[in-house]
Formats: sequence, C-alpha cells, structure tokens
Amino acid sequence: MTAELRTGFTTGACAAAAAKAAALVLGGARDVTAVEIPFPDGTRVDLPVAFARISEGGAEAAVKKYAGDDPDVTDGALVVASVARDPSGDVVFAAGEGVGTVTKSGLQVPPGEPAINPGPRGMIRAAVREVTPDDLRITVSIPGGRELAAKTFNPRLGVQGGLSILGTTGRVRPFSVPALREALSCALDVALACGVRAPVLVPGHIGERAARRHFVLTDEQVIHVGNEWGFMLSRAAGRNLDRLLLVGHPGKLAKLADGEWDTHSNRSPAALDTVCRLASDLGITLEPGTPTVEGVLEALGKEARQQLGSAMARAVRGAIQARVPQSAAVVLVNMKGDWLGSDGDVSPWQ
Repeated sequence: MTAELRTGFTTGACAAAAAKAAALVLGGARDVTAVEIPFPDGTRVDLPVAFARISEGGAEAAVKKYAGDDPDVTDGALVVASVARDPSGDVVFAAGEGVGTVTKSGLQVPPGEPAINPGPRGMIRAAVREVTPDDLRITVSIPGGRELAAKTFNPRLGVQGGLSILGTTGRVRPFSVPALREALSCALDVALACGVRAPVLVPGHIGERAARRHFVLTDEQVIHVGNEWGFMLSRAAGRNLDRLLLVGHPGKLAKLADGEWDTHSNRSPAALDTVCRLASDLGITLEPGTPTVEGVLEALGKEARQQLGSAMARAVRGAIQARVPQSAAVVLVNMKGDWLGSDGDVSPWQ
C-alpha cells in the first residue's frame, strides 16, 4: 500500500498567516505564536508563527513554509509580512526582499505590481480583516527569495527580483505519479458508477471553475487530470463512455495539439510555441516579447482572439480524437474563465 503523502501550505497561506500575526501585534497583542486563518474553501487552519514583533513603522511576523512531501523550492523558507497603517485605502500590497515584481503583461497581476497573485491577496485580506478594519500596507518578503527564483520560471516570465506568492487553495498537494494515476482511475470508476457517460476533464481549478460556470454538471462529472493527459485518455478510451469534454486554459491544453501528453512544465515544451505557430498559420500578428499564452491572447483584438481560440481548440480536439473512440469537444478559457474558443458539440453538457 502506498503511504499517504503529506499536504503542505502555499506561500500565499503562509503570507496570510504572517500578515494576521503582524496585524495582531500592531493592535497590541504580544506573544503571538500561532494564528488561525480562513482558507478559500471555508475551512480554518492554525499555522505556527516563527516570530511576531514590533518593527519600524509597524509590525512584522514570519511563517516557515512547509510544503509537505511536495518538492517545492520554497520549502523551509521564511515568509515574512510587514504591516503598517496606510492612508491610501483598504489593503495595499508591496514586494519586499525576495518577492518579485511583474514586468510583463499576461500574468494574473499587471506590470508594476508585486508578484502576489489574486488568490493569496484574497487570503491575506481576509486574514487581516479578522483583526482590524484599518487601511494597511502589507509588504511580503522571502529572505533568499531572489536566489530561489533563479530555479523557477519567474525570470523567463518577466517576474524580476524574486519569487511569486502563489496558491489558489492555500494547500500544496504533493505530486506522485503512481498515486495520481490511481486516483484518476478511481475518479473514472466513481463517475461511471454514478451513471456519468459524458465526463468533463480539466487540468485543475481554473478549468473546473470555468466548466461549472458555463455548463450544468454534477460533482462526479468533473475530473481533475493535472498533467496526466496521456494516461487519462488511454483509460477513458477503454471505458463505457459516450463522449468527453475538455475545459481549460490553452497554457496547458494547447500542448496536446503537438502530442505532448504529459503537460508538466518540466517535462514538456511551453505551449507558447504552439500558440504562436497557430497564430502564424492564421496570419495573426502577435505582440513581440510577450512571455505567456495569456498575455498573447490579451493583446489581441476580440475577432483575432476568437479566431485563434477556435483554431487552438480545433487542433487540440484533432489530437484527442486520434486517441479516443468517443466523440470529444474542447473549450478553452482564459485565467478568468472567459470562453476563448471551442470545437466540437458541447450541447450535451448545456
């Protein structure tokens, strides 16, 4: 029997806990050694605090990143939040030592902003609002983060000066190929046992949110595939399924058009090359130097974006249909879950 892998916490969750601890100290608390913070799924989690103290102009606290059994470069790093009252309104974020600044379009935050993604910003805001309604400036730092960032894709993506503060759920789920494949097979078994004959396959949370937004689905119908598209499609091909729907961002799914069935960033080329080639085939001129698929699509006009979105979906569906006997459909969405393009009949899910 495979031992259960330990779950960790994202840098976003650590920053939220550190910010709440600092806000408590700013409000007069002492000896803050742990804090409870809300997670996006409605649960609450206690995280230990490495230190919490008064600092120049405010207060600061730190939480040590714990990644569980996931091979995360930030495991063991201190995530520090400095909190000060600020008259500019609400909660303002800043990048401290080791946290990067976005310099190019196409990421989830605009150029010039600290590389603190929307999910962590929401967690941090929710955590400090449990302590104070005051307007605050929150500076997030990761000592040594500049060096750690060199081991990530951040420099290539235009995030300069350090790491990004990431996470959509607050939790780090460790990656294990055998365990994931076993879970995928189980998910198909459960879906079939519940009468599902038209499952919806998504890479992760962005695809699931978009699928539930655009279609009427049961819980058992949506299956997270992660990066295991080759394995999942081979399993689906041998099951008693009528049809398949894939929903996700082209940053992942466009890779399938070129036969990259393991879409992990360390084991497959970036999807940007595929997207640029499809755009060139259509005679669409792209913004030069844009580092991400999202940025490429954002820079296009509506008509060109729809044309390219449909071409990408068509290319992905063609590759899928070469592997499975069932009828397939593909819907591509942006980071916000907006419909970019589709190919195939999606009416069975509407």
